[in-house]
Amino acid sequence: MPNHLANENSPYLLQHADNPVDWYPWDQAALDRARQENKPVFLSIGYAACHWCHVMAHESFEDARIAAFMNEHFVNIKVDREERPDLDSIYMSAVVAMTGQGGWPMSVFLTPQGEPFFGGTYYPPVRRYNMPSFSEVLAGVQRAWAEDQAQVVVSAQKVSQYIQQVNQTPTADSELHPDSLESAAQALVQAYDWKYGGWGSAPKFPQPMAIEFLLRQAVKGDSVARDVAAHNLSAMARGGMYDAIGGGFARYSTDNEWLVPHFEKMLYDNAQLALAYLHGYLVLGDEELRRTCQATLDFIVREMTHPAGGFYSSLDADSEGVEGKYYLWTPTQIQYALPDPADYEFFTSVYPVSERGNFEGSNILQRQLTNQQLAEKFAIPIDDAINRLDSLHQRLLDARQPRIRPGTDDKILVAWNALTLIAFAEAARYLQNPDYLAAAQANATFLLDQLYSADRLLRSWRAGTPRHSAYLEDHASLILGLLALYQSDPDPAWFAAAENLTHQMVEHFRDPQVGFYDTRDDNDPLITRPKDLQDNATPSGNALAASALLRMAAYTGNNQLARIVESMLSAIQPQAVRYPTAFAQWLCALDDQFSTIREVAILGDPQDPLTLALWHTIWAHYRPSLVAAASNLPVPGDAPPLLRQRGLINSRPTAYVCQNFACLRPVNLPAELAQQLAASPSSPS
Repeated sequence: MPNHLANENSPYLLQHADNPVDWYPWDQAALDRARQENKPVFLSIGYAACHWCHVMAHESFEDARIAAFMNEHFVNIKVDREERPDLDSIYMSAVVAMTGQGGWPMSVFLTPQGEPFFGGTYYPPVRRYNMPSFSEVLAGVQRAWAEDQAQVVVSAQKVSQYIQQVNQTPTADSELHPDSLESAAQALVQAYDWKYGGWGSAPKFPQPMAIEFLLRQAVKGDSVARDVAAHNLSAMARGGMYDAIGGGFARYSTDNEWLVPHFEKMLYDNAQLALAYLHGYLVLGDEELRRTCQATLDFIVREMTHPAGGFYSSLDADSEGVEGKYYLWTPTQIQYALPDPADYEFFTSVYPVSERGNFEGSNILQRQLTNQQLAEKFAIPIDDAINRLDSLHQRLLDARQPRIRPGTDDKILVAWNALTLIAFAEAARYLQNPDYLAAAQANATFLLDQLYSADRLLRSWRAGTPRHSAYLEDHASLILGLLALYQSDPDPAWFAAAENLTHQMVEHFRDPQVGFYDTRDDNDPLITRPKDLQDNATPSGNALAASALLRMAAYTGNNQLARIVESMLSAIQPQAVRYPTAFAQWLCALDDQFSTIREVAILGDPQDPLTLALWHTIWAHYRPSLVAAASNLPVPGDAPPLLRQRGLINSRPTAYVCQNFACLRPVNLPAELAQQLAASPSSPS
């Protein structure tokens, strides 16, 4: 018989709706029952693509004996961390404080008031891995609650007080120094793994935000930052963590070589990495980086897109109950797909395979030859080598399609969609790809139509139903996504929506001291109002908000927004320099702060070839600290203020380049505009 999750919308929660555990969602009914019956709460937090979440569910939550004990002694609550990042943040802080580490599934025991007193992550059904069994944990907690409840409550209150202290923002009293960018870049370089690429040791996670920061420094002439970014992008794109056949990236590599991934594919990873590869191509000129970007975006379109334009959250690591099975190959399977021995030889020269395999008797494909080496080996032009390999990739993709696919978490989350919107919008602009522009337009339309109404943004959508009030990261990332789309499709409606969201964010999320809270001011109260400052797999909401406000200030001339950001950056700068991989999005915002965002306004008929030529001139190079606006005359009332009080010069389409509200002389010719963009602005006109 279904439990209380039967009416939920999250695929992860619905996976547990038929467990014998009497699960509740996080709601008032569950908390009221815990108080009325004076029972502790067992809170389990996970997500649909989490392999060990599935393992613990199968081993323990489907076990009738364990479930009976849970139902008798606890009020059991199941949470999808992707729908409720506020709960995940609060109780992850508690688990890390109590155990020194965290992860998912997260298993936390709370008082009826929601205060945590014991927790961990995965627990096995029997003693192993030097861990107690889940049954032993349950019995120990139940006994402590029954025999020494007063002491448990005191301990829980202490943990809660610690969490509240962790949520405090540092004082904004450090002076902003441009040298901090150089110091952070040096720290990233010194910690870099030149042998395999990336930062840290296995398990090795991609660091797209750190790469973005290094690419920004490369644009300014830092050759070492350029080399690190190039090396890391090339190392990850060889295959393994990167799906060489279908495009897209897995969550992380279990080894140092980027070979054996944890096979789940998350939307946010692929959005950020596609953008990093796009920017890498623009800075480095390496066509292979462009191809990786496009293959990743094409994967999202093919496998993670709702017909109405939203992007799904993730693909599971498992298929047919086996991790990675969908992506693995035996020599026989490749020979069947490529029956011509010459094709097989060509392909396996790039991707060596064996009967023994490199992962549980099968083969994960990872490149051993570059395109240049491949062309030299077979004595053919490099373009012919690339085209032939592309054809073989497609044939293997076609051969893989009939396999049983990993499960899809088809809920649509605003923040992750907005990160993906940025990637499609920028790729449309820089690569002049109309298909990517259409994907970006459809996505923005979906988010605004389905998840934003009556001046309130919601977090999650699935099967026609939006749920949960949106968080800071949803607002800030969608502002950035809409502005990115506006710069590819200068429809003032995109800008107007971004401006409205900015007002909502400042009004409902701002901390009067410094920065922003993660939750809206009218959300249901929790034991603390969370404020995550560090970047994790996705940028922190505050770092995104800083980036969004800097851009909106440049469009509107609103100095109050700029002052908000300055206090935020002042508070974070010391930590960002000391721990650059944990604050890389902040470093990008600092880079904007010190670079001073350049503003470009173009007036003219959007169908006029000269207007288009001026617009394309802006995007001929990677310009991270630039905002652009365009309009025909008369300028609509909802267009950016950047366009107002300007006219055509010589009755022809005209470009205005400004910085710090000092403008160069307006120009009509693309060559003149390119010259102005290549140099620092001179005296005001």
